Amino acid sequence: MRNWRADHPVAARAIGITVTVLAGALVVASLLLPNKPYVRPALFLSVPVEALIGAVALTALPRRPRLVLAWLGGIVLGVLTLLNLLDIGFYQYLGRGFNIILDWSLFADAYAYLKDTLGGTGALGALAAVIALVLFIPAVSALSVVRVSNVMARHRAATTRTVLVLSLVWMTSTALGLQVGGTPLASDRTVTLLQARAENVRTTLRDEREFTRTAQADKFGNTPASQLVPDLRGKDMIFTFIESYGRSAVEDPIMAPGVDRTLDASTQALAQAGFHAKSGWLTSATYGGSSWLGHSTFMSGLWVDNQQRYRTVTSSDHLTLTEAFKKTGAWDTVGIMPGVQKGWPEAKWYGLDKVRNAFQLGYQGPKFSWSTMPDQFTLEQFQKLEHSKKRDKPLASFVILTSSHQPWAPLPKMVGWDQLGNGSIFDAIEKAGTKPADVIADSTRSKEGYGKSVQYSVTALTQWLERYGNDNTVLVFLGDHQPISRVSGNHASRDVPCAIVAKDPKVLDKIADWGWTDGLRPAHNAPVWKMSSFRDRFLTAYGSTPHPSGR
Repeated sequence: MRNWRADHPVAARAIGITVTVLAGALVVASLLLPNKPYVRPALFLSVPVEALIGAVALTALPRRPRLVLAWLGGIVLGVLTLLNLLDIGFYQYLGRGFNIILDWSLFADAYAYLKDTLGGTGALGALAAVIALVLFIPAVSALSVVRVSNVMARHRAATTRTVLVLSLVWMTSTALGLQVGGTPLASDRTVTLLQARAENVRTTLRDEREFTRTAQADKFGNTPASQLVPDLRGKDMIFTFIESYGRSAVEDPIMAPGVDRTLDASTQALAQAGFHAKSGWLTSATYGGSSWLGHSTFMSGLWVDNQQRYRTVTSSDHLTLTEAFKKTGAWDTVGIMPGVQKGWPEAKWYGLDKVRNAFQLGYQGPKFSWSTMPDQFTLEQFQKLEHSKKRDKPLASFVILTSSHQPWAPLPKMVGWDQLGNGSIFDAIEKAGTKPADVIADSTRSKEGYGKSVQYSVTALTQWLERYGNDNTVLVFLGDHQPISRVSGNHASRDVPCAIVAKDPKVLDKIADWGWTDGLRPAHNAPVWKMSSFRDRFLTAYGSTPHPSGR
């Protein structure tokens, strides 16, 4: 290299200058990188105060301490960059930033999702790319800071003058509130994000303690069995979640026309079969994913919006809706869980006598990306294996439908109910469907696929009810959360539709004062409640008497 530099001094100097400029630009860009997916280019025209402080510290130190500080600072900057990128990804998929205390366990789920979506080879490739990025960014960041620090050390006088001028610009911009393209010219983004992360850690640790006490208190915790849901005795209760069924499905210009037609047609078909419905909105505790947080929030009446809260509540004896029915001794309980492919100890907390997971529903057809089986098959097997069985007690069921799970390709289609068999009828439908890779990064195609998947799930559920429901059937169905921001938008609400369907008019009369909309499609201005409020409202509406437990 030395010989080459001697032989090509102009080229060597040009390359050196280019590398230095790129290193400096990388350091500044890392300091200004936002942690949310909506980025304004003007953001990168700001002057970061962290760069000015770093320049002063590095130019003031002797060579060896300077290099140590440069290496450490560069690695820290690289780690902070990775955390910002994680935040961006989490905002895209879950509508929130990355929690450095609670969210590490989600990476296994993310890999499983990629494996189901892209296949084993694609998932391994993505994993290798992520590992390479995790190693590459801190390394390049550290090398860039060292490179810039060496140049500043060789030109201390020029560096000092430049820092003084930029410091004056920063202070003036702060005092006058100067902006470029709507973005403050003076930036302290990295310091602010560090403070926010530190506060988030403190809040998370404090929340653990406070939520533990909250979970111990239960409005209906000591209610005698005879005083729980007396107005639903003899009813066949079904609580059903439709994956990612959110307000966007009902109101977005691309998805809503088809979904609304399906909801209206299903309302009419159910009415002809003697069923009627009321619907409203619930604000989910989660967004884009982590469906189990929505399930546990709805069923427990507690706001379960992170993994720690989920672990806390599922290890407590806080009453769930299905446990309330079991506690009466007047119902058998069952869970239909096609998405569960491993041990699921939460079944005990939900109060389920029996659980049918993905391997216990008899499906021998193809997976539809993440979804292990089409909803129509799930519902038919629910009917054959549990719902149709003669028993001494009515059944309270907890059913999770998965066909509307991202990436919304390929999608199943409705077939004749008598043709479902073991599910192999779906082989040709899956092979003819769209490949996940063709829609996973295309917002419009994702929206179209999502809308069709919700139409399919609603159709399968309501046709099942028409086919197998009776005078004592009561169906409560809702979405667990909104779809990811690529489909619902960066500023979408967390609202999901919820409907109660029954033949017996007394069932809907009990909730007449809720103000819910007639039919399966809630009006835009229908009441919006936190999802955690549903349990108590439901238990109260159907005659349960509060007997609080805990503090």
